[in-house]
Amino acid sequence: MCEAYLTASSLTLTVSLLMPRGTCPNLELPVHHDRTRTTTWGSWWSLSPSQDRLPKVPEMPPPQKKHWESMAKGLVLGALFTSFLLLLYSYVVPPMHTGLASTRTPEAAASCSPPLLEPEAVTRANRSAGECQPRRNIVFLKTHKTASSTLLNILFRFGQKHRLKFAFPNGRNDFDYPTFFARSLVQDYRPGACFNIICNHMRFHYDEVRGLVPPNATFITVLRDPARLFESSFHYFGPVVPLTWKLSGADKLAEFLQDPDRYYDPNGFNAHYLRNLLFFDLGYDSGLDPGSPQVQEHIQEVERRFHLVLLQEYFDESLVLLKDLLCWELEDVLYFKLNARRDSPVPRLSGELYGRATAWNMLDAHLYRHFNASFWRKVEAFGRERMAREVAALRRANERMRTICIDGGHAVDAAAIQDDAMQPWQPLGTKSILGYNLKKSIGQRHAQLCRRMLTPEIQYLMDLGVNLWVTKLWKFIRDFLRW
Repeated sequence: MCEAYLTASSLTLTVSLLMPRGTCPNLELPVHHDRTRTTTWGSWWSLSPSQDRLPKVPEMPPPQKKHWESMAKGLVLGALFTSFLLLLYSYVVPPMHTGLASTRTPEAAASCSPPLLEPEAVTRANRSAGECQPRRNIVFLKTHKTASSTLLNILFRFGQKHRLKFAFPNGRNDFDYPTFFARSLVQDYRPGACFNIICNHMRFHYDEVRGLVPPNATFITVLRDPARLFESSFHYFGPVVPLTWKLSGADKLAEFLQDPDRYYDPNGFNAHYLRNLLFFDLGYDSGLDPGSPQVQEHIQEVERRFHLVLLQEYFDESLVLLKDLLCWELEDVLYFKLNARRDSPVPRLSGELYGRATAWNMLDAHLYRHFNASFWRKVEAFGRERMAREVAALRRANERMRTICIDGGHAVDAAAIQDDAMQPWQPLGTKSILGYNLKKSIGQRHAQLCRRMLTPEIQYLMDLGVNLWVTKLWKFIRDFLRW
């Protein structure tokens, strides 16, 4: 048996526990001849306090059981949890570069209208004949960071008021963006089904969308100055684009624009948010050479397919044109600005940075310039004086609703929103999106309209019966991790 050596001066007990059975280490301790006593472990307890004044050492417990079982359990649980997160990730963030061929509904599937039919021309001729009928079949390509959430609320209200049939996504609040849209992504889709309104985020795929709506459907979308859109998108989506994490300065946007290629990988995760986002949302290659003939071909294709392209910078004028196009009433286009970002402490784009942001998003710049020109041609055709009168009427009506509906009369930070049903979805890492508090006392005539006008997208979708299990689960995880 191995021996244990004890020195009275140091009160140190050294035991050989790690050596193979039957062997002993050569233990050598300093010897203090006046008080040192050596004994075997078996005879230690035979010493009485009178024989030795050393304190009594408790009996050593038997060697503990190895921890490999608990470690194995931890590894198994970790693997299961990781698998769950990967499965969730596959639903929340689908592959970005899915090709058109893989998203097309089989040709044998019945369509609501011929798949290659260009949209029917919509004119104001009926209005002059006094037989204007409200148009109820609408495709809205909801582009990012363009006041599209405000327009979405208008469409939700109109569709709910007239009991129209929406084509909603299944599980999420978008159609598996950034993959291309496919009919099979629509909640409760059946071949041959027809819908009145499609309006949630998607990457546009014309043939698939066309197959869901009647031939007379009106196609609309909204654009924004590319430099301003890039600024908004950078602040909102930047935290989920990995290469931007290397930015360390106080003004990350300016730092990015000084050398974009250093922080941008066109094939990287979520990279589409940071360059030519409008072109991408419209279903085109956002990495095209700006000088390529395809750029103008795509722009002309958008011109043919969309009856009206609204501009975020002239939102009221855009809504007046939309109201006239669809033969709607003024009440149908009333709005409060939703999903607006709190003013950044960093100054807005300066002249030089504005030019850099525009050059970085040159495909979107070509697109915007084309439709900015066509927009003002539509205004001229509508009549400048008439436009001024209708814009003024719209603003008066909006202001009146503001005094009726909004507590305090203005938007507030997320922390100041009292009702969770009015809490907008926030970007990762910060609560920069403003919302509203509904007045406590509103007359019965306006109570329902006020609540609908102020309800954010996610909550409105749930009110309309949309299955948002993926979005809810993702929100639960974010709230738990305090993202």
